[in-house]
Amino acid sequence: MKWLTDMFKESPVWPRVLPFVIFVALTGLQDVFGEAGRYWVYFGKTLVGAWLVWLMRPFVEEMRWAWSWEALAAGVLVFVIWVGLDPWYPKLGGAGEPWNPFACFGEGAALGWFFFLVRLLGSSLVVPPLEETFYRSFVYRWVAKADFMAVPLKHFGWTPLLVTSGLFGFVHHQWLAGILCGLIYQGLVIRKNRLGDAMTAHAITNFLLGLWVIARPAWHFW
Repeated sequence: MKWLTDMFKESPVWPRVLPFVIFVALTGLQDVFGEAGRYWVYFGKTLVGAWLVWLMRPFVEEMRWAWSWEALAAGVLVFVIWVGLDPWYPKLGGAGEPWNPFACFGEGAALGWFFFLVRLLGSSLVVPPLEETFYRSFVYRWVAKADFMAVPLKHFGWTPLLVTSGLFGFVHHQWLAGILCGLIYQGLVIRKNRLGDAMTAHAITNFLLGLWVIARPAWHFW
């Protein structure tokens, strides 16, 4: 859409914030259309999210995937923390209905596997660039300085680190794991002076968590 790309050109804030806001708004619609509707909405949200990543890419120079052993270690570590801490602290909000497409469409159903794969791929490939760009590239640097583009990714500051990690944690049901996750991903950005390693670590964490969900099964993580 031309109006969207025009907005992205106007200010460096828009391509780093608006796609994330749209994605979160669509998340809020998942339970509006009934039991089966939540899975179709997630599918649509994932497609829109991928399209938004494609649109914002030319305007967010730092949103480039990068590989490193630190990214691999961080991704695995956050997965272990997320799963390992789960029984040991109270969670935020009500548990809600677990996101389990097989409970809706039948055990072993083709649609169940389809929506499982949609979520696995969506959480591994679409969520990381959207969330890391918003939290690690925009929020962290904006808290450090209003002219956030003047703040290098390697900049360290206790206030932006704690604010960003706290915000990231408290938007998740598993808030404590989320805070630790935010600290680790942000530390990776600071250490490597680029966003791509955190995107890769986030993708690894979410992919491993998806495998854990289906293998255990442990649908409450979704």
